[in-house]
Amino acid sequence: MAAPRHEQLSDWLRTRIADGTYAPDEQLPSEHALCDQFDVSRVTVRRALQTLESEGLIYRKQGLGSFVQDQRLRSGLVRLTDFAEDMAQAGIAASSRIEKNAPVDVPAAVADKLDVEPGAPVRRLDRTRLGDGEPVAFDYTWLPPDYAALIDPYDLTQNTIYSILETEHGIEVRRGRYRIEAVNAPDAVATALRISPNQAVLLISRLSMDADDAPIYYQQRYYRTDRVAYELELERGTAPTPATAGMPLRDFVPVFTPDNDPA
Repeated sequence: MAAPRHEQLSDWLRTRIADGTYAPDEQLPSEHALCDQFDVSRVTVRRALQTLESEGLIYRKQGLGSFVQDQRLRSGLVRLTDFAEDMAQAGIAASSRIEKNAPVDVPAAVADKLDVEPGAPVRRLDRTRLGDGEPVAFDYTWLPPDYAALIDPYDLTQNTIYSILETEHGIEVRRGRYRIEAVNAPDAVATALRISPNQAVLLISRLSMDADDAPIYYQQRYYRTDRVAYELELERGTAPTPATAGMPLRDFVPVFTPDNDPA
């Protein structure tokens, strides 16, 4: 028995939203156009659109029509968080696939971040970061030997460095310094993220430090741009803010959806 016409129409639209035929915030065909295309009544079209709206796949603008809802979910970055915390806040199950976990001679640019001599032995950890089992990001992480030894016994496919240090060793991760830029994906990153070589990705470079301001690790994370964007909310005060206070930042969030090659 065939599904009701409004369900067939909602399935058709749902599929085209999922495959990117209709991009986030793109307007869907008008009710009149859908009626003509599928030879159905206005009531049938409206029932299909109501179904998609209730599922959070579209939103309506009075007098304009229906638009695709951005399915990327929000989590915070004003507080220093790790990948699993960001994913959990967004309602996404986080895990990792380990691509490399081995001693290396540290590159000069990374040595400066970790406050060690170029060529000194460090640990390099490469991970494909997964959200609900799908690639979201790829990390290169360099750790000084002391911190590398602390995380060695643990399963890094499910645990994060922050959680191991804080929960298992009582080490406080005090602060981090970020740099965010758009780059073209190196080949290894593109392969891990299942995107085209040189496709644009979001690179976040992060130096994490402990309570004594000693480097814990330096990391370069490449995010798929179809899975994450950043939103910024600021307040404009009525009085000047001292330079040392930083900007009046209220919210700075990665928004998730369901060659700087350091090798």
